[in-house]
Amino acid sequence: MVKRVIILMVRSLLLLALAAGLAAAVFVLWMQWRGLGGSDSLNPVERVYLDTYLSGKAEALNQPAGSGVNPVNFTVAPGQTADQIAQNLANNGLVDDTELFLNYARYHGLDAQLEAGEFGLSPRMTIPEIATTLTNAIPREVEVRFLEGWRLEEMAASLAVTQPAQAHADTFLAIAQRRAAFDVSQYDFLVSLPPDATLEGFLFPDTYRLPLDADAAYLVDVMLRNFGERVTPTMRQAFGANGLTLRQAVTLASIVEREAVNAAERPSIASVFYNRLALGMRLEADPTVQYAIGQLAGSDEWWPSPLMLADLEFNSPYNTYVYAGLPPGPIANPGLASLTAVAEPAQTDFIFFVADCTSGDGRHNFSVTYEEHLAYVQQCR
Repeated sequence: MVKRVIILMVRSLLLLALAAGLAAAVFVLWMQWRGLGGSDSLNPVERVYLDTYLSGKAEALNQPAGSGVNPVNFTVAPGQTADQIAQNLANNGLVDDTELFLNYARYHGLDAQLEAGEFGLSPRMTIPEIATTLTNAIPREVEVRFLEGWRLEEMAASLAVTQPAQAHADTFLAIAQRRAAFDVSQYDFLVSLPPDATLEGFLFPDTYRLPLDADAAYLVDVMLRNFGERVTPTMRQAFGANGLTLRQAVTLASIVEREAVNAAERPSIASVFYNRLALGMRLEADPTVQYAIGQLAGSDEWWPSPLMLADLEFNSPYNTYVYAGLPPGPIANPGLASLTAVAEPAQTDFIFFVADCTSGDGRHNFSVTYEEHLAYVQQCR
């Protein structure tokens, strides 16, 4: 008797399992026949419920979602849930029916795509429009990049093109050239900067992320503070041990930056200039002439090339073909590699270097004697 009961129970369970499988199959076929959409994350029951629910709200989904009057600058904070966002939308008069908003977002998988950030929303927008907009945040920051070896005017020209935040090019250049009020006393490395000297050389070239309300003074401050952090006390001590003040070291680094094409050569190029200074020779660096000449009329180029023989006689204290020693100040804004090369130059006897015309990769030929130098020069003719 017991055995028969067990057999009947097993048969019943098998029949129930078969019926459940058939029901599931019918359910899936019915969903496919109905063409239900929705996110792949929905389970079948949830998909049917939300599809039915939203079908009954089709008219409401096409109507303005809120009862407010004015557009709102709406903020979604990092980590906020869809429920919290929906409640904030309601508090701002942007969405009257938070349940409809949440169900629409859930059905379409938008609840997992809501982004933190700033959004311009209006109560006249529909729930689909609001939900979609909240997946594409307005950036809270903008990015600006300055290349190593740019002079102040090139930095300003880049700002004029990119127009990041509120950092206007004209104001930036005025501050950098000391034509606009800006307190430099807060930067220890500028305490001995002459009153008539610009900030050339000290605006550290880098990629910066700025808040949307950042102005030119904010940007200059960030760049100067970056210089103060990147040019470490150890580097500054090395400059002094090499016989240079900080500004002289930055000046030499700016020349190295403009001369070096191959990064590995920076310490060797620095050593050539150190050796020339020690011997009382003129540096005869082309970039100093280019800086002195400036921008040619009708040209956007700040580094005229090639230089003519007459250019080498251009009368300027920055022209190191005419005047011995370092120029009065930096000719560009050097990057960390060139500053490091001046702090840690290669130990060589090189006095000359000239572009290697045979390499094609920007390398130079270095030499100790003038005869060696002339031989390398002849290879380029």
